[in-house]
Amino acid sequence: MVQAIAKPIGLEEFLQLAETKPASKYIDGQILQKPMPQGEHSVLQTELSAFLNSAFLNS
Repeated sequence: MVQAIAKPIGLEEFLQLAETKPASKYIDGQILQKPMPQGEHSVLQTELSAFLNSAFLNS
């Protein structure tokens, strides 16, 4: 299999691109797609959201 080498782009050009799902990130001129959160990350995210909601609603 032949793999093409991606030409680096500038930050301004990256910022003009449309949003992607999952989100993309810009690192050293390369565009990389962020992996979807799985397992423990999702559990922690849910618990943190519930904690912050209760903390701010009760203040």
